[in-house]
Amino acid sequence: MLFTLPAESYAQEETPDTAAVVAAPEWPEDSLGRRSPRGTVTGFIKAVADGDYTRAAFYLNLQTATDTIKDGAMMAQALQRMLDQRSKTLPRSWISNLPEGDLKDDLSPNLERVGTATVNEQNVDILLEKTEGPAGGPIWLVAYETLRQVPVEEAAPSETVIEKTLPGFLEENRWGGAPAGHWLGMLVIGVVAYLLAWSITSGLIFLISYIWRKTRNEPTYGFIRAFSLPVRLYLAAVLLVYLSQRLGISFVLRQRFSELTIIIGLIAVLLLLWRLVDVITSFSRRRLVDRRNMAGISIVLFLQRGAKIALVVFGVIFILSTLGFDVTTGLAALGIGGIALALGAQKTVENFVGSVTLIADQPIRVGDFCKVGDTSGTVEQIGMRSTRLRTTERTIVTIPNGDFSSQKIENFAHRDRFLFNPVLRLRYDTTPPQIQAVLRSLRETLTAHPKIDKTSARVRLTEITTDALKIEVFSYILTSDFNEHLEVKEGLLLTMMDAVNTKGKGFALPVQQLLVSNDGAGTEEKKEKSL
Repeated sequence: MLFTLPAESYAQEETPDTAAVVAAPEWPEDSLGRRSPRGTVTGFIKAVADGDYTRAAFYLNLQTATDTIKDGAMMAQALQRMLDQRSKTLPRSWISNLPEGDLKDDLSPNLERVGTATVNEQNVDILLEKTEGPAGGPIWLVAYETLRQVPVEEAAPSETVIEKTLPGFLEENRWGGAPAGHWLGMLVIGVVAYLLAWSITSGLIFLISYIWRKTRNEPTYGFIRAFSLPVRLYLAAVLLVYLSQRLGISFVLRQRFSELTIIIGLIAVLLLLWRLVDVITSFSRRRLVDRRNMAGISIVLFLQRGAKIALVVFGVIFILSTLGFDVTTGLAALGIGGIALALGAQKTVENFVGSVTLIADQPIRVGDFCKVGDTSGTVEQIGMRSTRLRTTERTIVTIPNGDFSSQKIENFAHRDRFLFNPVLRLRYDTTPPQIQAVLRSLRETLTAHPKIDKTSARVRLTEITTDALKIEVFSYILTSDFNEHLEVKEGLLLTMMDAVNTKGKGFALPVQQLLVSNDGAGTEEKKEKSL
C-alpha cells in the first residue's frame, strides 16, 4: 500500500490571451515535502529524529497489500537501524531539489541514488523512487527495491560499537534527534581524527626529510610546509567520516555533520592552493631579484593577488552551494549587480584596466626612475588600483593607474647613454684662426675620452648671433649610471672651458650699453652687446 496524504490538483485558468497555449501542469505543495528527492530525505530524517516513525512511514514505498501503518513504522525503524550501522549518504545540498530529480546520473529517470549501506558485507544502494500522488504530480519515496533488503529487527546487529561503549543514560537522553552520547562520541572522534592526522603527517614529513635531505632547504621545505596543514585537515575530515560510520554514530547526526566535513575538506584544498601560491611567488621573486628582472616581479605580484581573489570567490561560491543556497540565482543577480556597479564605478574599472595595461605593456617596472606628466620619481609599487612613485624629495606620489597609463611616460631607467650637448658662446672679437684652434681642441677632447661615443661626436660652429659666436658640441656619454654621467660631464666641461680661454678670447658675456641721443630728447636705449 502506498502511503501519501490526500491532495487536490489544480490547473491554470485559460484566458483568451492564452487559449492557444497549453498550460503547464501545477500541483499543490505536498505537506510532507516529498515533491523532490531532497525534500523526501529531509522529511524522513526529521521524522526519525523526532521519533515519529508513523510519519516516517509515509516516506516509504510499501507495495504489499497486507502492509499497515504499524508495519510501515516498523519498517522505518528498521531502515533507520540499517542506516545507523554502516552507511554513506550524500549531503543534503548534493541531493537534487528538482521534481524530476537528477536526470544526468546513470539511473532510470524515476530513480535517485542518495547513498549506500552495508548489509551482510554487501553494498546496498539507498534509492528513491518517483511515484505519482493521488492529486497528480511526483512523489518521491524510498524505493521498495531498497526496503526489501533492509534486515528485520531480529536479523540486524544487536548493538553498535558506540552503543556498547556508552552508559545507558547517555543513550536515553536525546538532543537534536540523536542520543546525547552520540554527540559526545562525535566530539571525541573529531579530536582523535585530528590527532591521528597530525601524527601521520608529522611522521611522513620526518621520514621524507630523513630520506631526502634536500627537503631541509628552500624552496623544497616551503613546498612541504605548504602541504602539511591542508593535508592534515583533509585527512582529519576523512577519518572523521570513516570512524563515525564504523563506530555506528547515528546517521541523523552524521547527516548534520556531512556538510561540515565537506566544507572542511574544501577549506583544506583552498588553503593548500593559497599556500602554494605564496610559496611559488616567494620562489619566483627570489629568482627574478637575482636576475634583476623587476618587470617579472610586478607580474608575479599581480598574478598572486589575482589567484588569491579567485580562490576566495570560488571558495565562497562552493561553500554557499554546499550549505544549500541557490548559487545560480546568486550568480545571475551578481552579474546584473556587477553591470550596475560597473556603471557606477567606471573609475575603478578604468584603474584596473590601466593596471593590466601597465603590467602587460611594461612601460615601467618596479625600481625604474621615470617621469609621468609633471611628476618624477622611482616606481615603488604597481598595484591593482594605483602606482606609487618615490620623488627626489622623498615623498610618495600615488597616481591612479587609469591616469598613469593614459599619460606620457618617460622612463629614464632604460637609457643606455646620456646626451652631452652644450652650446659654447665665443666673443665677437675671436679671430677665425682662434676659432679653428678652439674647434680642434674640443674635438681632441671628445676623441681622447674613453666614455665618449666616437661615431656620434661632433663639434661645429653653427651660428653667428647678434651677441656671440655659437659652437655646438654633440656627443653621447657611454654610461647608464647617472652619477658617472655627471662626473664625465663635469670633466669635459672643465676641459672645454680651459680650451676656450687659452685658444680663443674667452666666453661672450652679455653687457648693457647706455646710448644717449643727440637730439636732446633724453631718450635712453639699453642694448645687449658682447665684448
